[in-house]
Amino acid sequence: MVRFEEVKAAFKPKLKPLEWDSKNKVLVLLDQSRLPFEKVFEPNYTPEQVAESIKLMKVRGAPAIGISAAYGMVLALTSSKPQTLDEAMKALERAKPTLDKARPTAVNLSWATKRMLDKAKGLVESGEAKSVGELAELLEAEANKIYEEELDAEIWMGIYGLEKIDSGDAVLTQCNAGGLATGTGLGTALAPVKIAKALGYDVSVFAPETRPWLQGARLTVYELMEEGIPVTLITDTAVGLVMYQGKVDSVMVGADRILADGHVFNKIGTFKEAVIAHELGIPFYALAPSSSFDFSSKVEDVVIEERSPDEVRTIRGVPIVPNNVKVYNPVFDVTPPKYVTAIITEKGIIYPPFDKNVRKVLLAER
Repeated sequence: MVRFEEVKAAFKPKLKPLEWDSKNKVLVLLDQSRLPFEKVFEPNYTPEQVAESIKLMKVRGAPAIGISAAYGMVLALTSSKPQTLDEAMKALERAKPTLDKARPTAVNLSWATKRMLDKAKGLVESGEAKSVGELAELLEAEANKIYEEELDAEIWMGIYGLEKIDSGDAVLTQCNAGGLATGTGLGTALAPVKIAKALGYDVSVFAPETRPWLQGARLTVYELMEEGIPVTLITDTAVGLVMYQGKVDSVMVGADRILADGHVFNKIGTFKEAVIAHELGIPFYALAPSSSFDFSSKVEDVVIEERSPDEVRTIRGVPIVPNNVKVYNPVFDVTPPKYVTAIITEKGIIYPPFDKNVRKVLLAER
């Protein structure tokens, strides 16, 4: 296994989709809805602005919206300028549900806001934060810590995932689970691919277009081309044929939520890839940090986000069907554990049976 320090030194991301400006207390986000033809960075000064950016998918991907939400909690203090610690806590308690509702399926979002709110409560109750200014400063440090933890987790996921890649391999992915989706420039599902490239492997990717937002076509293709990694764009309906023709060595996808029993919630189309891969004997891996795991919910408890029908009736604003056609537009699907070869996390590779091994790997003392 390659060393963590070796990988961290070898990989230098070419894209930075989010950046915290500590001096001016502003979260600067790359508007991913405009990629690949426009590269526009937008400042966010309030938690409401961050929530809107998440809702409009200017920032997207479970880890990236979790990091953004953490900074959104900081902005709840810097933008509203509360005068007392009691007012500060109320501002944070108002900001949390505002941010959480922006994308309900991604567990990282509510995980990050809860962590920030719990941290604030602890700082106030312990007396460590004696003023609003001190509380804001300490929460900013906590948000920075969430970012650094995510980057380190992705490096470890890349290292573990590298065990599943040989030089010459072609990897099929879904949507965009690269650095644009995580905020760090590295990614989850694309981390092993990028690290393999940095270490001199010959590796390539098949990227389905991912209707209706075309994250595969607009974002994954753009990101991989920026990194100099060979990528082939295919239609969503071509994934079966590409796998059947023997062009794919493995499938690597991200995850917006993974349950303790191994059910994987990810971008719509993931389930289809998993079933076909299972039928053809191609390994299917889900890559996600431990913050994406939900240990309390059952599969029927999870809300699958549905978005506007107009996203399907149009492509980039251009109508393609009669405007009154009925549309069902779920953003995510769920892949049953029987179709998942392994789940790759920063703490190791989890193999079936997941209902036993998820907790064993993730909750083990280190």
